[in-house]
Amino acid sequence: MTTTEYQVTGMTCGHCEGAIRSEVGQIAGVSGIEVSAATGHLAVSTAGDAPVDDAAVLAAVEEAGYEARVA
Repeated sequence: MTTTEYQVTGMTCGHCEGAIRSEVGQIAGVSGIEVSAATGHLAVSTAGDAPVDDAAVLAAVEEAGYEARVA
């Protein structure tokens, strides 16, 4: 498993977390998502050794209405 961490700005509640989970969960190869509005932390995991596609995750977070950067 490979995990990449991101810092997300603009999240304030559980709805925000759900929106990000929904968008990031659509990325092929993603096997786990941990997101916290309280800390602005997002961790995305993939099964196996394949790295997380940073560009796809950042685009998904933007699609959900937030901004992110690789932590």
